[in-house]
Amino acid sequence: MAGLTFSVEAGDFTAVMGPSGSGKTTLLNLIAGLDRPTSGEIVVQGRHVEDLGEEELSCYRREMLGFVFQDFNLLSKLTVLENVLLPLSLRGRVGPEERRQALDVLRRVGLKGKEDRFPYQLSGGEQQRVSIARALVHRPALVLADEPTGNLDTGTGRAILELFAELNRELGATILLVTHDPFAASYGSRVLFLRDGRLYAELRRGEDRGVYTQRILDTLSAMEGATVGGLKSE
Repeated sequence: MAGLTFSVEAGDFTAVMGPSGSGKTTLLNLIAGLDRPTSGEIVVQGRHVEDLGEEELSCYRREMLGFVFQDFNLLSKLTVLENVLLPLSLRGRVGPEERRQALDVLRRVGLKGKEDRFPYQLSGGEQQRVSIARALVHRPALVLADEPTGNLDTGTGRAILELFAELNRELGATILLVTHDPFAASYGSRVLFLRDGRLYAELRRGEDRGVYTQRILDTLSAMEGATVGGLKSE
């Protein structure tokens, strides 16, 4: 990353796009405190992530972040409910109120009645819904989603994106979504385009999704052209 400056307000749904090697995963790792910046600041709800020690970082991840991965990362020997309760278990408290909270989130993601099933008994889309519920159950300040539809078919991926948009609207979940897919990015109210670790462009949604998606495609095309041009000039 080099000279990258941006902010995400509470309740924002921001997508991040860019070619391989542009810095998308590095950005998530920096925000999560998995990588350390050599300079600059990363501030999440007043906390300077770059200054946190290892124990403080662990607490920061448990308390303030939710993670949604491309590969779901569910524990196969735990039920759906037990997987969702994991972030609360790590805080050392799981009682009737926490179970109610987890069941409510499962209802919101469309998995009511499936809390006692195991991951192998679910479809790919259902497993991703479980991972989204797990990311939201402790009401984090920020949800980091890394290619959450990458392993899903088109129809299932669309349903997951609709779910993200619904949770953003209804729960005010703050989401930072990394994706290669322009259609997925169009669900965000804003798209950041990264190239070579820098912010290349930024779009904000102000029209219907079709027009917005086309603007995203046009920006990607321009960015790829700039990259090719840069390679040719070397």
